[in-house]
Amino acid sequence: MIVYSLFDTIPHDPNTILTVGTFDGVHKGHQQIITSMNELKKSKSNARTVVVTFEPHPQLIVQRPDKPPISLLTDISERLQLLESYGVDMVVIIPFTKEFSQIGSDEFIKTFIHERIGCSDIFIGYDHGFGKSREGDAQTLHALSSELGFKVHQIHAMLIDSTTISSTEIRSALKHGYLQQAFELLGHPYFVEGMVIHGDQRGRTIGYPTANVQAANPAKLLPKNGVYFVSSDIQGKTVYGMANIGTRPTVNNLDDIRLEVHFFDLDEDLYHQQIVIWFLKYIRDEQQFASLEALQNQLYKDEQYCREIIATFHFSDSQS
Repeated sequence: MIVYSLFDTIPHDPNTILTVGTFDGVHKGHQQIITSMNELKKSKSNARTVVVTFEPHPQLIVQRPDKPPISLLTDISERLQLLESYGVDMVVIIPFTKEFSQIGSDEFIKTFIHERIGCSDIFIGYDHGFGKSREGDAQTLHALSSELGFKVHQIHAMLIDSTTISSTEIRSALKHGYLQQAFELLGHPYFVEGMVIHGDQRGRTIGYPTANVQAANPAKLLPKNGVYFVSSDIQGKTVYGMANIGTRPTVNNLDDIRLEVHFFDLDEDLYHQQIVIWFLKYIRDEQQFASLEALQNQLYKDEQYCREIIATFHFSDSQS
């Protein structure tokens, strides 16, 4: 997959199957659009598939009054990894600014899509909006299509158990600890990529050393505070463990929320390594214990529970 910034010299090709969107999470609805693009590509000669996306997320730059501050399901690095895994040929990243947000929908399609990139087909989701104040929609594209010579393909909403798949629904599920629901909407377990940083090493004193993982983007969404069964790929090997998200009320009741992971049967210095934590199962709420000994006893129970399910665990087994 080739990645360009909008202001790079992008090879212009009118034989381009294209979609535009933030694609936060690259969930099943997004995957349906990409699959449809790839299917159309098979019927064309020398066509390419292109995803045009934005960095940073537009809501981080232009906060809508009817929306709370955005929490990201994927930072740009995670998004690119997922888009590549689903077979996209090219991604064009638009550096999103307040100035760019003032560009009208017609100008955006004519100047940046048609003239800079080229397109024969544009795929959009059921609720697609683009341009200044999201004024552009399917009707806008249809009006421009005859003038500019492209076709518009609108993908209907994708439902799972009467729930419309959306990044908003996935964020809500994760904030409530509903991993199974998030998994079903995403099509893959939720994950956090981050750097292992130094902590206070308090876990070592009770036999449970942890890797303190700091997400690359401060806007990255951490699931609900609690204890999770997790996995990571370290040195090419899948390693399981248990993670705690929260303020550590038994130890020092932090002001900020931290992600700490205790890996099973791993004796390796992970400091300053970039790792990915896959959230596989929600275990329990974070608790405040009467003593460190009581905390240690609970961690032992948590560990035994996680170890019992490793041998038989499948992603589809994760529970809310």
